[in-house]
Amino acid sequence: MVTQRALLAVIGGGNMGAALAQGLLQSGRSTNDLAICEVSAERRAALAGMFPGIAVSADVPACSEAIIAVKPADAIAACRQAVAAGARRVVSIAAGVRLAALQDACGSSVRVVRAMPNTPALVGLSATAFSVSASCTAEDRTWAGALLQSIGMVVELDESMLDAFTGLVGSGPAYVFYLAEALRDAAIAEGFDARLSGELVARVLVGAAALLEREPQNAAELRARVTSPKGTTAAGVGVLDDRSVHDAVIAAVHAATQRSKQLGDA
Repeated sequence: MVTQRALLAVIGGGNMGAALAQGLLQSGRSTNDLAICEVSAERRAALAGMFPGIAVSADVPACSEAIIAVKPADAIAACRQAVAAGARRVVSIAAGVRLAALQDACGSSVRVVRAMPNTPALVGLSATAFSVSASCTAEDRTWAGALLQSIGMVVELDESMLDAFTGLVGSGPAYVFYLAEALRDAAIAEGFDARLSGELVARVLVGAAALLEREPQNAAELRARVTSPKGTTAAGVGVLDDRSVHDAVIAAVHAATQRSKQLGDA
């Protein structure tokens, strides 16, 4: 039996691997150009239903390129499997696994990219940073950027900045959900029912995000436009200032950044 050759193998069919496969299909990739490798039989069955026409298997198929979308502890083994299957270019989205370790696992002749997407990739709205190994060419950078743009915006950074990116952007959705949770609890405390509270908070965040996307450098000005002197918003923001919420957010990003560094050193 001849093994089917796939141009790009997605190794790991969890949420992020599936999001990348979906994004690539929506960006114009053919189902014949993709394969998904997933060790869980139950998940393979689900993936087969999600992506009809894409080969889904337990083993890494013959491939020329691979996305490593497994847990960090499994990334090195997945890299070795990808190279053994023929991959000459590899993108890893395994958090905290550094380029040096990835390159060592893949070998010096393989071009390696380390990327950090965040969970809005699930709805095509990720912010992803990537760094490249010394073996990568300008063509490899273009290839990686185009691949990752299938799930949202992309920025190339020096690897030294990826921990800070993780602390801000990788963990950032959790900070927003934390705020949403608090706003929902506040809405319920003021008398709204739970369902409507959730819907109202979601609309507040979506609307505010749309305004901020239009003027990404002007968060302070946007806040000032809403905050009339001695008005309702000023009363609320005053409480946030009194309780040092601004400083707490900065401290949270720093703590997450430091933890990312620790995990990378482990």
